[in-house]
Amino acid sequence: MPELLPEYMGYDRTIAVFSPDGRLFQVEYAKEAVKRGLTSLGITYKEGVLLATVKIIKPLLVTETTEKIFQIDDHLGAVAAGLLADARVLIDQARIKSQVHRITYEEPIDVVSLAKFVADKMQLSTLYAGLRPYGTTLLIGGMDSKPHLIEVDPSGMIYEWQAYAIGRGASVANKILKEKWKPGMSFEQAKKLAEEILQKTEKEKGNKLSMAVIDKKGFRILNNQK
Repeated sequence: MPELLPEYMGYDRTIAVFSPDGRLFQVEYAKEAVKRGLTSLGITYKEGVLLATVKIIKPLLVTETTEKIFQIDDHLGAVAAGLLADARVLIDQARIKSQVHRITYEEPIDVVSLAKFVADKMQLSTLYAGLRPYGTTLLIGGMDSKPHLIEVDPSGMIYEWQAYAIGRGASVANKILKEKWKPGMSFEQAKKLAEEILQKTEKEKGNKLSMAVIDKKGFRILNNQK
């Protein structure tokens, strides 16, 4: 991130003050926190959405407690990069929203509406002094009439992608996705592509691939990832 010039000092002390050139430094800092997270990605394919990331295995650590891929509903999931504590809070709110929608309307919430709900929560924290932006980005994957992969970043912006990566290896990962993602690709092709990307971007020994898929059968974690 560019070094702050003296005339900018003070504009990063609160979220509620714009710099003279229209920047919100706290939001930019939150995006930097996302860039420090482990690489996470999502890939849409012909029949669904694949979410993938890695877990760092440490001695004595119960790996199930370091959750990075989350189930929101039977047809919805998300993968996070950045501050996982912030991601956990947002996921809990998304789960409640999804269940309330089911009870109220007797049907599952559509993926875009759920993503907008999460984005609204994140954008709200950019408006008031005394708050800070959420230091996480979510890739929300789901199925309604078709597969969706939607990015929600700390500013509250949403972007829908065919395939996208976040975290510290995002630049390399997105370059590979741009070259190798193809419309109508199969699940096996998507899985192989995700494995290739994570092996290139997260090379430390001890990492464990973690993947989940959302298709017409619902959300499920893929086991036995090395």
